[in-house]
Amino acid sequence: MFAKKRYAEKAQMKKTLVPCSILPIFVFFCFYVNDGAVPAYLLDRDATTRAKWKRMITKVTFVGRGSTRKPPKYEHFIRLSGLRFTKAHVTHLELKCTFNLKIIGVKRNPNGTMYTSLGVITKGTIIVVNVSELGLVTLAGKVVWGKISIIF
Repeated sequence: MFAKKRYAEKAQMKKTLVPCSILPIFVFFCFYVNDGAVPAYLLDRDATTRAKWKRMITKVTFVGRGSTRKPPKYEHFIRLSGLRFTKAHVTHLELKCTFNLKIIGVKRNPNGTMYTSLGVITKGTIIVVNVSELGLVTLAGKVVWGKISIIF
């Protein structure tokens, strides 16, 4: 019963407010802006730099011997020098021995092509290692130079 009464009051208020809201209302604002003026919400910010577009890779990466950095202006990803690996401990399944071998390259990263191109090494990454030191030979008598290994 109370809801019905309240509903009738609201309907009456809407009928009285509608004629007033039909009238067009025009408001004009005049702003005089000086050259080089900055809005209030930007006053506490410093000048923008290109540094905000850089991304730091906080995972283990492999960077080849002959790779060169891009100029800092165009560099999007920064690979930390402390997390750059050149060697990996590889366990040979048949010989059941662990060897410290040089990494040749990152073949595929399961997290995506971007991680593969950046050389990020995570769990499940397929890398190529240099096994020429082990003296492995093919059936044709050629020395095996690189073998594929998976990160566990």
